[in-house]
Amino acid sequence: MQNNLIQKSQESAAIASGKSVLQCEVAGIEALHAVLDQKFEAIVASILQIKGRLIISGMGKSGHVARKIAATFASTGTPAYFVHPGEASHGDLGMITGQDALLLLSNSGETEELKDMVSYAKRFSIPLFAMVRRKTSMLVNAADYALILPDIPEASPVNAPTTSTTMMMALGDALAVAVLDKRGFTREDFHVFHPGGKLGSAFIRVENLMHKLSDTPLVEQNEVMAKVLLTMTEKSFGCAGVVGGNGELVGVITDGDLRRHMSDDLITRKALNVMTASPLAIAPEMLAAEALQIMNAKSVTSLFVVDATGKPLGILHVHDCLRAGVI
Repeated sequence: MQNNLIQKSQESAAIASGKSVLQCEVAGIEALHAVLDQKFEAIVASILQIKGRLIISGMGKSGHVARKIAATFASTGTPAYFVHPGEASHGDLGMITGQDALLLLSNSGETEELKDMVSYAKRFSIPLFAMVRRKTSMLVNAADYALILPDIPEASPVNAPTTSTTMMMALGDALAVAVLDKRGFTREDFHVFHPGGKLGSAFIRVENLMHKLSDTPLVEQNEVMAKVLLTMTEKSFGCAGVVGGNGELVGVITDGDLRRHMSDDLITRKALNVMTASPLAIAPEMLAAEALQIMNAKSVTSLFVVDATGKPLGILHVHDCLRAGVI
């Protein structure tokens, strides 16, 4: 019993500590929200004018945050990358050109390892932005525009970077998204930088997954059902598309149609007498996720893909979507 009480007491202390940290960091975000001003807007405008890349750097915990911010910018249409300040002093300054801009992160604003990057920016008139906690510092004095973090205490009792790094991360996200909005970066643009994983699968188009025309089960409207059945068996989609005189898709024959028209003369009848007219079809540029939703809603496993004139281009099966991770 006593051990259980001690364990519950320890768990309560841990939860209280965790909530205290979260409260501190929420306070930091709220304070940051309240102080965004024209300097933020000026940095966004400057980033949009960069002809080269946005170089982001920081040391220690600020460096880890800088890496993430660089990755966010790069994936949302702004060429950006992280340069380690220590490596910059030993040759990597050559990676930075006069077409670039620098965004430097530092809690104190006095980070020794950043000084060579600051001097390099000044020497070659490279735009310099700062994200810093101390209002009076080397970095603030050197920067064209400096974003000062609110003076909110760290969540750690030993003053380890916690609240400050959370604010830096959030401020980096705010900059990236503000630039994204101004740039007019779209969901389609985002897919270009995220072709893999679930992010990528959400933007895969039908044309990227559909089977080509030669693999698509198609028959002419006057074809006898005996040959239609052979086509359906050979192509293994459980259906056949019926094309009219101009090559447009005019109908579809499914297993359900076969059951509804079952009779002694079925194999001698023409496709147009068995098909379901005006079939559901999709465009090649449709998102595969949308096509999958249609299949689910209509309880079908395949959809024919047609061009603007209604002529078949291919066929998409539900398994093609699932294999590609489309959900």
